[in-house]
Amino acid sequence: MGEARWPELPWDAWADTANTLHMWTQIVGKTRMVLTPLQNHWWNVPLYVTARGLGTSAIVYGNDVLDIEFDFVAHELQLRMGSGAVRRIKLKPRTVADFYKEYLGNLAELGVSVKINPMPVEVSDPLRFDIDTQHKSYDPEYAHRFWQVLVHAEKVFRAWGTGFLGKVSPVHFFWGSFDLAVTRFSGRVAPPRPGADSIQREAYSHEVISAGFWPGNGGYGAASFYCYAAPVPEGLSEAKIRPDAAGWDKALGEFIFKYDAVRALAAPEQAIMEFLDSSYAAAADAAKWDRAALERR
Repeated sequence: MGEARWPELPWDAWADTANTLHMWTQIVGKTRMVLTPLQNHWWNVPLYVTARGLGTSAIVYGNDVLDIEFDFVAHELQLRMGSGAVRRIKLKPRTVADFYKEYLGNLAELGVSVKINPMPVEVSDPLRFDIDTQHKSYDPEYAHRFWQVLVHAEKVFRAWGTGFLGKVSPVHFFWGSFDLAVTRFSGRVAPPRPGADSIQREAYSHEVISAGFWPGNGGYGAASFYCYAAPVPEGLSEAKIRPDAAGWDKALGEFIFKYDAVRALAAPEQAIMEFLDSSYAAAADAAKWDRAALERR
């Protein structure tokens, strides 16, 4: 793998934009969720990294198909029907309420009827989309940088995936938690999670080791790569992983490799691969996965 340029992405510099974009992606993601049948572990709801941003992929609608894409090069949301009709919404500083109203209007013009729950998920103090005038920022430079990081991260995740023969998720962007993730499965059913809601019960019905990239929203404040196991096997927090800059975060209960530490290294992509390999191995060994059957030698 050739080393790519990894742009700076300090959370404080684009937090307002990220929080607004988080709400916009939830609006689009909920559209996909409503218009598609449930797949295991909610694989029907995420967005995917595209050549220009984040998109839904094709959604069957009647005898037509719809796809919706955040274009972080032209800075517009494109709503496209297979029959040829297109609508565009300019990505610019504007409230979530204004974006939501225009978005629903464009869907209606395309002949798409959809009713989504206007309450955001997986955020503290949520505001309904139709009354949210608090989130209203959009910095095109940082939106573009975020997409660049997702492109580079997806390339590494896809390369890492070639060594696993067991069940594995696509590399996808979860708009609820606002992160890019890929998940490996042991094949064994997981014990029920205490206090789990319906979303968590479906997502963690089986043993998983999940890795991803997270920009630092939710109060953490620093972009990071991560890896965790669910359920968490005994002794995992004591495991030593590589590189030296990565390690266990007690508060989060997972392995963390901060993005700034990645950027500081001479070979960032190799370092991320080392992090993924070592954190997965630590979790799989602690959970007694049948690695000989699950991995390509």
